[in-house]
Amino acid sequence: MGAPMKEEVGPVRVGGVAAQAPGAIFVERRGAVGTIRLDRPDRFNALDVRTAQDLRSAALALARDQRVRCVVLRGRPEVFCSGVDLKYVREGGSSTDLAYLIPSTHGTRGAIFKQILEYVNSTLSEIRRAPKLFIAGVEGVAAAGGLGLALCCDLVVASERASFEWAYGKTGLSGAESATFLLPRLIGLRSALDLAFLSPRLDAYSAERRGLVSRVTLADEFDRELTTLSDRLAAAPIAALARQKRLLNRSVAMEGLDEQLDAEVDALIECADSGEFDMSLDRFFAARETTRR
Repeated sequence: MGAPMKEEVGPVRVGGVAAQAPGAIFVERRGAVGTIRLDRPDRFNALDVRTAQDLRSAALALARDQRVRCVVLRGRPEVFCSGVDLKYVREGGSSTDLAYLIPSTHGTRGAIFKQILEYVNSTLSEIRRAPKLFIAGVEGVAAAGGLGLALCCDLVVASERASFEWAYGKTGLSGAESATFLLPRLIGLRSALDLAFLSPRLDAYSAERRGLVSRVTLADEFDRELTTLSDRLAAAPIAALARQKRLLNRSVAMEGLDEQLDAEVDALIECADSGEFDMSLDRFFAARETTRR
């Protein structure tokens, strides 16, 4: 019996129209396995408003597609996701993207974060509620919001080349994208405080020991392992797995996620509209330019 046929390959489409940033989010269905691939290499797979919108559309479409029983979320070999696009925030965002906001808030950095995070947080909530399993496939860096996006998935498969970092403190931000909610539940409060305050960059094996990662694979076996695992879960009794997911989520009070996501946004907006964030952002980009020289 041959391998399942692949279909629906290409940029995510909203209302039949290709995304404004073509190629940023790709969706593929192979049999009962759906894959969302974040592919924005020029911005380290960071999320501006349009990319966040398209990520949400892709996640909702696959979560509700009755043919799909397992979803894989992955990035590029060098980076999974680096969170919100700080260059986009620094440059004032897009007036078109922010048109729904009242005029007095246009262009504030907190407003730009809020618009992006509304879409990201909707995606995270859908992943946790979906009656099917989501696997994060991490080959490169998962930092800040990219860390939260990976942790929100039911399983995390990491290449030996992957790394994980809190990173919010580098720009004077408080944390968002579910990270403050999930970290204490996954690794305990003491270890979560260590990651948040000191922000070490963990290699894949260190992340596995801490409980952030389900399993680590050799780099040249990563694709095969991800395919084998997703096929196995797609062939499993999905109704039972969905009930297990719901019960396990309930046991750690996962129903509080949406409330915490709202609190994260409020705290992050306060940070983003402060002078401390402005200075931290300048230092962040100055350090990046120095590294490139």
